[in-house]
Amino acid sequence: MLKDNYDKVAEKISHACERSGRDVKDVTLIAVSKTKPVSMLQEIYDHGCRNFGENKVQELVDKYEVMPKDIQWHMIGHLQRNKVKYIVDKVALIHSVDSLRLAEEISKEALKKNVEVNILIEVNVAMEESKFGTTASETLSLVEEISKLPGICIKGLMTIAPYVENPEENRQYFAQLKQLSVDISAKNIDNVTMDVLSMGMTGDYEVAVSEGATLVRVGTGIFGERHYTE
Repeated sequence: MLKDNYDKVAEKISHACERSGRDVKDVTLIAVSKTKPVSMLQEIYDHGCRNFGENKVQELVDKYEVMPKDIQWHMIGHLQRNKVKYIVDKVALIHSVDSLRLAEEISKEALKKNVEVNILIEVNVAMEESKFGTTASETLSLVEEISKLPGICIKGLMTIAPYVENPEENRQYFAQLKQLSVDISAKNIDNVTMDVLSMGMTGDYEVAVSEGATLVRVGTGIFGERHYTE
């Protein structure tokens, strides 16, 4: 069941790449495993998935301890500064950096643990009041500030698009994030690459891929709705 779901998503990503003339190898599927039990993660892992996304620090840490060590863990939820120390040496990528203060905390903990932390800048492209993220207009200056911090590498941008019935409605936001990444890349800022675009979730990842997403974050499309209590 889960394997079939995973394969269906992977196939749709492949078709979206074909339609937009992209190499499927340039898009990574992140299985968003928040609230899901380790048994479900293990099933997808055994099927070949190595990229998992978590929203909460404690849940990520708990799963990190018991799951195989070749997994790439992605912190995709809002990150509080007081929780940074628990994950800087465990995650492959933090998607949700939206302030200089958070970046400073990551830098501090990275130096303590002698690691280099890869991050994305979260941009609230659609300007939704309920979402975290910096504004598109402030992204460049934030990137410039964070790029000076030791122990951090900015790898690109992330956005959470609005929940919509028709995924085409989010195309504009994905296109804007892509353009923003191109504009920032052109500045040739030290310690900054714009190779990663984390955008697209279960409802709209095909549109996101067609607009340049390199990471898509799919939870419900793989694991189904949450029907159990923990």
